[in-house]
Amino acid sequence: MGNVLKYKLKAAFSAVVLLLAAPPAHAAGLPQLDVEKFPPQLIWLVITFTALYLLMSKIALPRISQVLEERQHRIEDSLKKAETLKGEAEAAREAYESALTNARAEAHTVMLETHNRITADAASRQADLSARLESEIKAAEAGIGEAKDLAMGSLAEVAADVVMAMTEKLTGDAISEKDIAGAIDAAMEGRS
Repeated sequence: MGNVLKYKLKAAFSAVVLLLAAPPAHAAGLPQLDVEKFPPQLIWLVITFTALYLLMSKIALPRISQVLEERQHRIEDSLKKAETLKGEAEAAREAYESALTNARAEAHTVMLETHNRITADAASRQADLSARLESEIKAAEAGIGEAKDLAMGSLAEVAADVVMAMTEKLTGDAISEKDIAGAIDAAMEGRS
């Protein structure tokens, strides 16, 4: 790398020497390369550089600096607002989760109460229905017992009439009702 630098310096020095040693370029139409006009050009260079430096340092750079500072303040304010909003969002999330947990617990409690109430109501209805059915069954059994007794009572009469009618048809003779009643009573006692 040192060799490259030496080569570049030699090339720059050679170019300056050639420019200084060159014949006047005024005739060729390049007054900026005329060595006799270098001092005024250097003076104007210094004046222009100084003016531009002063303009940049007094006007442009303070404005740029002010814009950069305002931008930095806006960025910092935005970051502060973002942190504040992040904290608020976190608090809102925690409040939401707390409310959700409370709502779930309350819903579970309501569901259990409703389930227990429905179960108790169903048990009460079942007990009422069982008691009503039990009373209806007892009433029906009593009615069946009465109907059985009535049917058994009239069965003896019907059996007597049937036996009498059959005996008359088969034998042609009539049997006394007393004999028929005795036979029916003996048959009924054997069945009971």
